[in-house]
Amino acid sequence: MAENSSCCTPEGSCHSGGTEVEVGAVTTTYRVTGMTCGHCEGAVSAEIGEIAGVSSVQAVAATGLVTVTSKAPLDEEAVRAAVDEAGYELVGQAA
Repeated sequence: MAENSSCCTPEGSCHSGGTEVEVGAVTTTYRVTGMTCGHCEGAVSAEIGEIAGVSSVQAVAATGLVTVTSKAPLDEEAVRAAVDEAGYELVGQAA
């Protein structure tokens, strides 16, 4: 039996398989308030995922962090609008 039988990784991802790294990709982590569950994570991820150039989004309700990988740096106002559309608040980039 595996030591960790959870489908989730320590980072909070519930996706199996390896992590692909895009050459030249930009990864930015944002702090979002109001997320409390998997549904919240999905709503935020879906809205941010619609922004042009975004290749992956990982939202973690427990930490309030959303990690976005994109082809180029994103306009923070576009991210803010997407988070707002999902019903949550973008605090800004995580330190």
